[in-house]
Amino acid sequence: MIDPAKPLLDRGGLGGVFYLHGEDEFRKGQALRSLVDAHLDPGTRDFNLDRLRGREVATEQLASVLETPPMMAEWRVVVVTEVEAFAGSPKARSLLLDVAGSPPPGLALILSCTKPSGSRAKFYSQLASAARALEFRPLSQDDVPGWLMERAREVLGVEMEVGAARALAQAVGADLGVLSQELEKLSGYVQDGRPITREDVEAAGTHLPVQDRWGWIDLVGHRKFGEALSTLRVLLGQGESGVGLSISLATHLLRLGVIVERGPQALERALPPNQRWLARQLQAQARGWNSRDVAAALEGLGTLDRRLKSSGASDESLLQSWILERMVVDA
Repeated sequence: MIDPAKPLLDRGGLGGVFYLHGEDEFRKGQALRSLVDAHLDPGTRDFNLDRLRGREVATEQLASVLETPPMMAEWRVVVVTEVEAFAGSPKARSLLLDVAGSPPPGLALILSCTKPSGSRAKFYSQLASAARALEFRPLSQDDVPGWLMERAREVLGVEMEVGAARALAQAVGADLGVLSQELEKLSGYVQDGRPITREDVEAAGTHLPVQDRWGWIDLVGHRKFGEALSTLRVLLGQGESGVGLSISLATHLLRLGVIVERGPQALERALPPNQRWLARQLQAQARGWNSRDVAAALEGLGTLDRRLKSSGASDESLLQSWILERMVVDA
């Protein structure tokens, strides 16, 4: 698993001002801890690490801490969380921007911020330009299974099957902190070096959906339209929407089309990092499609999307019609 702080250190080495922002608190916290560890030796850590919260520290106190030199070490690390609290103070803004523009020797200042929704304050963009900044956006739901499998392998030393990762992601959501805790629990549950399975996830007490959303889309990808049709009602009954499913189906078919036209390597290059594992998995599905079939299915999904947004018919009946059209093609 790539060190989340590596991109920042690669852009200038140790020392200076680091600005971590975004809504993904889990990965932002990982990067913060990694930056602290990169600068401080355990033997002098207690003398050279200050942790401050923006809502609790006065500008004068912050300035004093930032001016304090390292003690018996090369670096002094100052961690300031809740930096958004300084956005309304001209004096605090000026202090942080000045330090970011010209950091004192021996200082590593790590700023962590969750920008308020809708805020247009110039301070945030100025800080991102002056410091070494890295944004941590929340992972999408489709990114989570790949993140789980990578974390299980690289951090916990255990393999996790695709079905297990998808089931846990669908049951828990995209909260990486909760998912990390569930992974640790599962890693202690399995024995003898075997992989974590979907059955393990369920046996550990996680309530799993009856019909897996990704599994249902894979049924379509494998052209098992009869099974997809018979389980559609269950899937919709779990809260899935017709529009959401049509979008997911279109994305899936476009990926199959890339493999059909250009091969799995082209798809792997096009996918986000946490989804690149899909390129290998989708090869078997792609062998059942040709360019004409993919184009026809996508055209049908375009019609389906318009009907879902304008027709009075139910999501179930409209999706059934699209699936039945695919079954007619296969007949």
